[in-house]
Amino acid sequence: MYVKKVMMGVVLGAAVFSISCQNQSKWEESNAFFNESELPYHTADFSKIKNKDFKPALLEGMRQQTEAIEKITSNAEEPTFANTVEALELSGSLLTRVSNVFHLLTGAHTNDELIAINNEMAPKFATHADGIYLNDALFERIKKLYENRTMLGLEEEQIRLIVVYYERFVREGANLNTEDKKQLKQLNQEIATLTNEFSDKLLAATKSGGVNVTKEELVGLSDEDIASFEQKNGTYTLALSNTTQQPALGQLEKRETRKTLFDASWSRAEKEDKNDTRSTLIALAQKRAAKAKLLGFDTYAAWSLQGTMAENPEQVFKMLSQLSSHAIQAVEEETALLQEVNKSGSPLTAADWMYYAEQVRQEKFALNQEELKPYFELEKVLKDGVFFMAKYLYDISYIERTDLPVWHEDVKVYEFFNKDGSKLGLFYTDYFQRDSKQGGAWMSNIVDQSHLTNQLPVIYNVANFPKPAAGQAALLSLDEVVTLFHEFGHALHGLFADQQYATLSGTNVSSDFVEFPSQFHEHFAFDPVILDNYAKHYKTGYVMPQAFADNIKAAASFNKGYSLTELLGATFLDLAWHSIDANTTITDVDQFEIDALKKYGIYTELVPPRYRSSYFSHIFGGGYAAGYYSYKWSEMIDYDAYAWLMENGGISSQNGNILRKKLFSKGNTVPLDKLYRDFREKDPTIDAYLQYSGLIKQ
Repeated sequence: MYVKKVMMGVVLGAAVFSISCQNQSKWEESNAFFNESELPYHTADFSKIKNKDFKPALLEGMRQQTEAIEKITSNAEEPTFANTVEALELSGSLLTRVSNVFHLLTGAHTNDELIAINNEMAPKFATHADGIYLNDALFERIKKLYENRTMLGLEEEQIRLIVVYYERFVREGANLNTEDKKQLKQLNQEIATLTNEFSDKLLAATKSGGVNVTKEELVGLSDEDIASFEQKNGTYTLALSNTTQQPALGQLEKRETRKTLFDASWSRAEKEDKNDTRSTLIALAQKRAAKAKLLGFDTYAAWSLQGTMAENPEQVFKMLSQLSSHAIQAVEEETALLQEVNKSGSPLTAADWMYYAEQVRQEKFALNQEELKPYFELEKVLKDGVFFMAKYLYDISYIERTDLPVWHEDVKVYEFFNKDGSKLGLFYTDYFQRDSKQGGAWMSNIVDQSHLTNQLPVIYNVANFPKPAAGQAALLSLDEVVTLFHEFGHALHGLFADQQYATLSGTNVSSDFVEFPSQFHEHFAFDPVILDNYAKHYKTGYVMPQAFADNIKAAASFNKGYSLTELLGATFLDLAWHSIDANTTITDVDQFEIDALKKYGIYTELVPPRYRSSYFSHIFGGGYAAGYYSYKWSEMIDYDAYAWLMENGGISSQNGNILRKKLFSKGNTVPLDKLYRDFREKDPTIDAYLQYSGLIKQ
């Protein structure tokens, strides 16, 4: 559950890929990207886009941006904000337009042709980035503006943009000497190639790793769930989700089936076949360590954390250490509860945890997922829950758009409006699991918001909910309901963007802030005002019984120790991989994991990490390398902000509009620690998180 940042355009900068313009008029007629879309909001016209359009459009986008940057650097005039920074901001319009759609499809609806294009383009993207960040003439112009920024008579957002560009250039190696820059370029290409290789292997491993079972082995699941797993030939397949634990494990009664499914998840990318990711991730971690050393840092984590709210690994470990002891203590208490309901005579294992946790919920809290699911029909949760929350808190409204082309039949489109009727942006949803989609859930942009280019945002959410059988309703679990609110929190952060410059717009913030808006909005999934509006039986229309709602609230803090420990496990694995130095040799991924978890005091066989290294897409296939801690850091902020909300009268449009004005619409126009401090009049602390999550007793 995260933001997929498409690091393209200006953010990923410039190498020269010459493409003859001789046949450009022909291209413009046949390539969907060479002319800006005429659809509302300039959204992508998926009815016209073909696989063959991407490579030439990406290469042409790079060529155009390179040409624009050469024009900036060859300008004999003194650098000004307009002729340097603003010109740079405008330089990658075609590249951004294409890459936003390209990365959408390679994540949400890929195919062999797109995979091949992505693999071919990955090192070119890296080289293109280096062509900007390691361009001496361009950096000198930006540096001069940076050094004189307070004397140029600029607006605050313009000054902030200069600072952000300058810091990025320095971070990416602009101050290196010529020989080191050459080495860095080679490392960046290798890292890009390995990142793509990891993603491709993991997608294939997850796709092929599903478990084939008989109907008898699915005892415990609802008829609707069983029907969703049935294949056309009458067999049944449990597809894998991206996490270690699998959704069906909470209901499967047969211990052998649970073990088979858990083991399939655990070993999906460790089968010593072509989809085994271990050699790839070792090479990737070592290349990142070498890059950090070249840039003057002891570890990749130290380099990566520049510009974040945490600032350095020491601050991250300090925050995490405050949580570890609470997590382990809570797991011990939860284990005792699970042992009480384990009547099997067999010792409790990691494969059994979710099943017996459900038994505890039923016995201790009278909470049964299968009884609850009929009240969580996807469409109703979305429109009468998530969208209702947005109206209640922020006075925004929506209409569904059925006139816009989409990339898959499951995709839906909505248009959002402010209270005064002015347009806010477009929002696409793509919620169902399929083989062509990467695992997990995420948000990103098709069109980036910018007043400079007069663009409103076009946002999308992707998830991997099991698709119901034809004619059946899509019913969600409690966790999936939370995911829906979480991802729409990201979407709101993007929709509320109100910046002059796309580089500072919306979710273009550090990873340890970007998860704050999404996690903050999770709090409203089961808020009584919101819950009563959407939790209605999909067949009868009856409102969820109050007893069920009370039980959800009573059980809210149960299993928190487990969920915190599995997430801390993944977080410490991320930090361990990115805390190696350039001379570290790793031969055994599994032993490295065990040693790392023991070192940080979070090792327990009953609670495995949320992601193992071999299928940890966030850090080896996505943009969260050394940044997975962001979920906990952001959670600290989100609970602190939620405490503010409760202290000031709770959920209301008045409070919502304060949050929108002071936090969620600001993008990166203000340093993020200052942004939050200006809102809260203090720094965030872990206290509210510990209190509301039940990890400390009142």
